[in-house]
Amino acid sequence: MIGVEEFRAEARDWLAANVPLRSGDDNPAVLFPERRDEPAYVAEAKRWQRRIAEAGFAGITWPGEYGGRDLTTAHQVAWVREAAAYDLPLELFAIGVGMGGPTVLAWGTLEQKERWLRPMLRGDEIWCQLFSEPNAGSDVAGIQTRATADGDEWIVHGQKVWTSGAHLSRWGMLIARTDPEAPKHAGITYFILDMEQPGVEVRPLRQMTGGANFNEVFLDGARIPAAQMLGEPGMGWSVALTTLMNERTSIGALGGLSSGAGMAALRRLLGEVEDRLRADPMQDTVTRQALADIYVRARVLEFHGGRILAKMERGEIPTAEGSVAKLALGDLLERLASFGVGVQGSTGMLAGDDAIGDGQWTQVLLGWPGLRIAGGTDEIMRNVIGERVLGLPREPRPTGT
Repeated sequence: MIGVEEFRAEARDWLAANVPLRSGDDNPAVLFPERRDEPAYVAEAKRWQRRIAEAGFAGITWPGEYGGRDLTTAHQVAWVREAAAYDLPLELFAIGVGMGGPTVLAWGTLEQKERWLRPMLRGDEIWCQLFSEPNAGSDVAGIQTRATADGDEWIVHGQKVWTSGAHLSRWGMLIARTDPEAPKHAGITYFILDMEQPGVEVRPLRQMTGGANFNEVFLDGARIPAAQMLGEPGMGWSVALTTLMNERTSIGALGGLSSGAGMAALRRLLGEVEDRLRADPMQDTVTRQALADIYVRARVLEFHGGRILAKMERGEIPTAEGSVAKLALGDLLERLASFGVGVQGSTGMLAGDDAIGDGQWTQVLLGWPGLRIAGGTDEIMRNVIGERVLGLPREPRPTGT
């Protein structure tokens, strides 16, 4: 196996030779960046995903037979840190590669792995997550979407919400209730849904940024072959926990480790407003203090992310650590966004072509609340931390849950 430092050098050389560095106009720190020409962005993202897969930097920890490198989490961390400074538009694949892939690897049959993993790594197919519902957001196990057996297929009826990238996705990770008589955690089954079939309707949810990265998905008689079930009927909650664990780890741990991109964007912004800061020494002092606070928090989150990844490296499963990381990352993004807009003074109210960086910091300020919902709300994260870290009693739950 190649050593971590040798791999890091390989990654650094490939990035320097093939990928442009981030510019001052790049979106500094937002979970689902918005692009004015979405079709062009999707095509460019797919091209880059295929290139990094061919170069051996996608699925770094995955088995070689499915397109990976059979390397360790430490190698993955090295890649994330090196790539943070470069303009790689790969956000569209974070749900598939970061959450769907590990779930298929853990629960999929040989046929399922061979069908889905390589196209996922190459960027041929985009994935989304169909968990949350209008009445089952934080309480994921309270879903009401039904799947009914019909020969060797399942017929699905229901509604999902806050589905990131559903309008671009080929496949969806779906949990549905298959046994309404069973306790709610025991009556759920996990499927891979073809998003391009009749019976699947995707409607955009317009955000205060003006974009529509989130969607509602209506399922009216959509069909799923039994061969596209992960695990067995009724095992969906256990399979879903694998997805959720990888979601929180990806957002929290790897998000913290790549926070250097946000800090680099802040440094560029400070350079652009340097004259105004010189004219107001008091403001400059306050600015330095705020920037130092953000830097300290980013470094602490980075070290905590390293703790999570070290645990994974030992074959252990992170639990509440992922919740701590996600909660801290949401707080950090809020501070980054507020600082990035506030330091611009009145210019920070602009959000178009006439704004600094085309108004990207305003987009971050308006977009960061989505992170505090995605992957579990802050309140749920605090419950997990209170119960599993601090040993506080669980909140009362309805009978039968």
